[in-house]
Amino acid sequence: MAESEEFVSTSALARRLELPVQQLFATLRDYEWIRRHGEQWLLTAKGEFMGGRYQNSRRFGRYIVWPARVAEHPLLAAIESSQRVTASQMRRYFPQLQPRQINRALAELGLQVHTLLGWELTDFGKRLGGQQAESESSGAFYVSWPHELVDHPVIQRELSRLAPPARPMPSPVAGEDDLFAGVPETSSGQNCTLDGHVLNSALQRQVCDWLYLAQLAHATGRALPVEENLVADFYLPQGSVYIDCWDEHASPARMAERLRNQAACEELGLPYLSIKGEDAERLDEVLLRALLGFGIRC
Repeated sequence: MAESEEFVSTSALARRLELPVQQLFATLRDYEWIRRHGEQWLLTAKGEFMGGRYQNSRRFGRYIVWPARVAEHPLLAAIESSQRVTASQMRRYFPQLQPRQINRALAELGLQVHTLLGWELTDFGKRLGGQQAESESSGAFYVSWPHELVDHPVIQRELSRLAPPARPMPSPVAGEDDLFAGVPETSSGQNCTLDGHVLNSALQRQVCDWLYLAQLAHATGRALPVEENLVADFYLPQGSVYIDCWDEHASPARMAERLRNQAACEELGLPYLSIKGEDAERLDEVLLRALLGFGIRC
């Protein structure tokens, strides 16, 4: 391989192909040219065969580069940049979220609304390229979006923050900006939820955001109806449900408070739900099933 051959980053390659960057990352993964390892993208044997290699820089650390000629590869040249995606298909770029969560997040941003007919496009959604569609099988309304939407900074920010926090890697390797990773929190608002609640626990913030997007009225730090000073993380007036988040690294005192809350609710026959750390990655399923058991549909 000639040393003078031009190499470009994956992001630069996407610009040459006039593709959304996330679409190219997902395509290279589907073609098995790259694979995900923790928070990093690594080359596979097939990717190395296609000319991919690693490059180091002081700013980005180690990242993947490709021969510029790979832009002419038939598999990449055949990608339809004009292809549209639905919320279900957007999960390809945000695999930790369910289509329901993506639809709710888009609705919260004002791009669509949920009606008896399904998901209906708003004027604002039209400005971002949304198109109203109808399911041939069920007749339900849904919205399709241009691929470029997944790279929109606001969509990136809002959907990334809904994903469960990534588990820390023991020996992370710096690399090219990872567009599939969550948006870093900033010191000015790292504890603030979508509805303005300030919560110190990442699990609490995730639950709070889920309740807000599900349009369920909820209070935080709600006292239980007992003389003892007991406070639950969340209270849902609909169904009178108390919710506590059992964080993995909670202090013994904090765990004791949770156990007392649970015991008090059991004694009074009050609906009580505990969300554990391992539930974070399937929060949509856990909350939907549990709340349905208390007669709450969302």
